[in-house]
Amino acid sequence: MFKWNKKGLIFKADNNYPWMYSHTQCPFPVDFGDFIRLYFATREKYQNDMVRAYGGFVDLDRKDLHKILRISDKPLMELGGIGEFDEFGSMPISVVPHNGEYLLYYVGWTRHYSTPYDWEIGLAKSKDGERFEKVGKGPLLGPTINEPYLNSTPVVYKFADDDWHMFYHTGIRWLKGENKLESQYKIVYAHSKDGINWDRNGIPIIPEKVENECQTTPAMIKINDTYHVFFCYRHGLNFREEKEKGYRIGYAYSKDLKNWTRDDSKAGIDISESGFDDVMLEYPHIKEIDGKYIMFYSGNYFGKEGMGYAELEIV
Repeated sequence: MFKWNKKGLIFKADNNYPWMYSHTQCPFPVDFGDFIRLYFATREKYQNDMVRAYGGFVDLDRKDLHKILRISDKPLMELGGIGEFDEFGSMPISVVPHNGEYLLYYVGWTRHYSTPYDWEIGLAKSKDGERFEKVGKGPLLGPTINEPYLNSTPVVYKFADDDWHMFYHTGIRWLKGENKLESQYKIVYAHSKDGINWDRNGIPIIPEKVENECQTTPAMIKINDTYHVFFCYRHGLNFREEKEKGYRIGYAYSKDLKNWTRDDSKAGIDISESGFDDVMLEYPHIKEIDGKYIMFYSGNYFGKEGMGYAELEIV
């Protein structure tokens, strides 16, 4: 089993800029040599129950991850134009260095009439890992017959065999809550030879544990011949109001990336008794830094109270 030793809060967006008013969601680390760049999604201030999402980053001292060297002063990229899939938000999820460029796989937000939002997966590129340009106006992965909506949180891995692997979530259904509609989604898998064209089947790979379970942001590490995934999950309804139904970290393992066995008892991390992560724990991503596995994650209410990290101790 695993044990993650929490090291505390790193950063909390707190009206740093108009576009970075609150939330530090989906932290994703990239090694830039002298520092670790931690990408995240943030939000502007709500106006009439509407909000837009942007991508930003903080640069961390690799020798002291609590030491912030720089906070981005501009969003990673511009939002889409009228009617485009990312008109109302672009949330960075994973960044892959490749052939002298940085490939950003992100979530585009749009709005619907009968449902409050939809998400689809976009791709942008950068030479410096700071400002990104969209590869096109449409999504990289959009609706299909089997995946009609809510394709989101693309976590992309490129291994030594040159194959590309994407774990993302896709929509299952919309649920009627007491006051609003809530989306339900599950983790699925896609494979690619070039990072652009993806083979996908929309079949959930991890069995659910709780009622109307939602799953997202699987963070993977490989130890010996086994792949280990740490993901977050929650109940489909009342997860905002009832603490025990909010996001937690689950765990599954596989030998082939396709057949997964779930065993949350081995996850080795849970909410704290107090602090920024005492209600919810979500959006993990894991990076090996100087021989140590570090899990970056968001805290309460989808990262509204900040993001932190934990260090792995295998027991």
